[in-house]
Amino acid sequence: MTALPVLITGASSGIGADFARIFARKGHPLALVARSGSALEVLALELVTPGVRAPVTLALDLSTHDAAERLAAALAEQNFCTEILVNNAGYGLNGPVGALDAAGQLGIVDLNIRALTDITLKLLPEITAAKGRILNVASTAAFLPGPGMAVYYASKAYVLSFSEALSHELAASGVSVTALCPGPTETDFFRRAGGKAGKLKSLGMMKSMDVAEAGYRGLMAGKRVVVPGFMNKLVAVFGPLAPRALLLPAVARVQLGK
Repeated sequence: MTALPVLITGASSGIGADFARIFARKGHPLALVARSGSALEVLALELVTPGVRAPVTLALDLSTHDAAERLAAALAEQNFCTEILVNNAGYGLNGPVGALDAAGQLGIVDLNIRALTDITLKLLPEITAAKGRILNVASTAAFLPGPGMAVYYASKAYVLSFSEALSHELAASGVSVTALCPGPTETDFFRRAGGKAGKLKSLGMMKSMDVAEAGYRGLMAGKRVVVPGFMNKLVAVFGPLAPRALLLPAVARVQLGK
């Protein structure tokens, strides 16, 4: 059976790059999207596979409001039809809402929520026609309130909710939708967020390839939600059940050190 073409956003490093490596090993044609064109080119050279179309690379800032339109046009120019979509692009900022740059926080909404939704809606007709698959990268943050990263946590709650609803709506059409909810992972996330991973490291950080492998398996199995790692599963199960009076200060201590 021919491997379906895959579009991966945020593909230049971390979980996104490891997703690209996994799909390349399985023989999928790839379109890779990220802000850094040079990093994508390096990755694409690594992933060249005999008998498979060379990866398409698109340097785009997906947080801009016309990004989905420009992405769809660029894919059409390359005659690339997306049948599996991996919405991985996203970021967070560490600190109290009032102390962080407003534009940066609104950028989280633009990328983690609006761009993910816009790209999904734009490409949904061709994914549906192929009875394809969608994977949205959420987080264990989706199961918790997040003082110290309030906008990021809220954005991932949206991704999880949107993915689960879409999974139900599209089931009859043969399209599967998976929300991948990793916990702390060894990527550049903390460098960009501006926070320290010290306390989170003590709780156990997963390698990005392990997260991507779990996501790939769940996607191909048609699972609705994938939470890799035992400790992360505990967060997903017990986080929503914990009294907020206890949970809010606990999360704040991890994120803010207080």
